Amino acid sequence: MKILLLEDELMLNNAISEYLKSIGHMVESFLDGAEVLNNIEQGYDLLILDVNVPNVDGFSVLEELNNRKIHIPTIFISAQIDIEDITKAYNLGAREYLKKPFHLGELGIKINQILKKEQNNTTHIKFSENYSYSKDKQTLYFNGEPQNLTKKQLEIIHILALNINMIVDFERFRVDVWDAENIDNPTIRAEISRLKKSLKEDFIKNIRGLGYKIDRYYSI
Repeated sequence: MKILLLEDELMLNNAISEYLKSIGHMVESFLDGAEVLNNIEQGYDLLILDVNVPNVDGFSVLEELNNRKIHIPTIFISAQIDIEDITKAYNLGAREYLKKPFHLGELGIKINQILKKEQNNTTHIKFSENYSYSKDKQTLYFNGEPQNLTKKQLEIIHILALNINMIVDFERFRVDVWDAENIDNPTIRAEISRLKKSLKEDFIKNIRGLGYKIDRYYSI
């Protein structure tokens, strides 16, 4: 997952960032809420927001994102334990509220729970402005119209859809799409390249040296 971290305590920011990277996530960290709003984009899979930070607090950050119709799963972290603050966090749409101090492993558990819910909460996923995919029907749509793809191309789309917002590595493609055949990485890249060229919008991302991913599309 690509995670945005907002935490103004530098030591804690570094500790959380290093932990998240150690369990396989990509992290961009900020110390200031205003900086987050100036740099936010659709590409994040998860926000971890401290409540009390300089200039723009964590609550205001999420409120502004809601106004912009940017909806990204969010975990608040805070030393504040007042029920009013916790209630406000959930009313803004937060998935979790972690009270400081917390064990980094607890944060990892919360992230995994959110990830599982994201993967299972819908059978129809938006990939781009015009492309969407039905996991149940295993069909790719462009402007609501089913698209004709080869069996292999559909299998590639399907495994990426099942792992939305996550990198699918070459070994996973080899096992799930090529039935564990002894296929080399260039062959997999070539097949995915042909698929990408057949699409009218480029929503399959090449993560250099790691694999491929599709990010869930959020309308702004």
